[in-house]
Amino acid sequence: MFGILRPCARHSCPSVHEAWRAHLCGLCLTLRDHHGQLARTATNYDGLVLSVLTEAQVGVRPGASRRTAGPCALRGFRPAEVVPSADRGARLAAVVSLALAAEKIRDHAADGDGIAGRRVRGAPLRVAAASWTSAARRGGEAIGFDTAVLTEVAGRQALLEASAGRTLLGLTEPTETAAAAAFAHTAVLAGRPGNAESLREAGRLFGRLAHVLDAVEDLAEDRARGAFNPLDATGTSPAEARRVCEEALHGLRLAVADLDLEERHLVEALLCGETRRAVDRAFGTRAHGGACATHRPRAGSTPPSTVSTEEAPGPFGEHGEPPCVAFTAVAGVATFVTCGLYRPPWSPYRQAPWTDRCFCDSCDCPDCSGCCDCCSGDGCCSGDGCCCGDGCCCGDGCSCDCGS
Repeated sequence: MFGILRPCARHSCPSVHEAWRAHLCGLCLTLRDHHGQLARTATNYDGLVLSVLTEAQVGVRPGASRRTAGPCALRGFRPAEVVPSADRGARLAAVVSLALAAEKIRDHAADGDGIAGRRVRGAPLRVAAASWTSAARRGGEAIGFDTAVLTEVAGRQALLEASAGRTLLGLTEPTETAAAAAFAHTAVLAGRPGNAESLREAGRLFGRLAHVLDAVEDLAEDRARGAFNPLDATGTSPAEARRVCEEALHGLRLAVADLDLEERHLVEALLCGETRRAVDRAFGTRAHGGACATHRPRAGSTPPSTVSTEEAPGPFGEHGEPPCVAFTAVAGVATFVTCGLYRPPWSPYRQAPWTDRCFCDSCDCPDCSGCCDCCSGDGCCSGDGCCCGDGCCCGDGCSCDCGS
């Protein structure tokens, strides 16, 4: 699973995290039901936002918007209410995830990158990529979505990378166009044509963010391997890359605010709150903010607008790599190999399903962002803190029973 939208149970409202998991598990099972067990490895954190957007425009229909999925190892062998495989939003998310995974394999093969220490090459992987591309095309046709806009990205990207006079925004254009088309199609599936243009703009800016953040996170490795990186290729400085991301964040929030939605909560948590955290995570600064427009920072904390990219070394820092990189690498390999089943006795997540693990920028994840996005239905915050009058949580170290 990959992507920049990774809500953490420690800073998300319980209702938001539960809804996110319903779409994530729904996407995984939709890939299985429509494209086979192997396709589940293409599950994409960012792709599931298409399922979220479709449902947000239609609204949650009692008895029709969820189904009970059986126990799963990645949920600690617990059942869960998930988005059904027949849902058109989930099918669009599956199609896009499958197409992107196929292009990712081809991209790695072209660059000679390694997976688990081995070069990506050989007929089996080429066959898998071709099979997934065909499956995505058939799945897209069934819901009226042309996947050519996704499969053409790699070709156009290669031409742009080889051209003279490259600019950062010129290199992000194919990704922006693909994401814009996918976002806009959710308006078609939901029968909300009035949302199409705002969704197209939101998708374009989200695609820009995803492309630039990917370049930021890969910079040290690309430099070590002598591989192409959009930042080095265009002479983009850390400050300029951060400025591009901040402008995209601002535009994305405006586009989301312009949408006519039946339910905004999860959409805003992902496209406003988690994109903010993704930018801070990539540049090595503390994650701030959330989906609430009237978010109140913790007493004595630094407002997001005053955080400098120099405060904490990130990909552009002193050593060119994020903190705890060795721990993260070992933990990542262990999680992949064991499929999330094994956790050592000292792990705080030993008895918890994988969806309750923390995806924040700190190893032990203490109060990930200083304050969480919103209050849960019972008036409590996830972790220490109180519900403010505007519905947000203030992390003042108080408990849930202190009142609003």
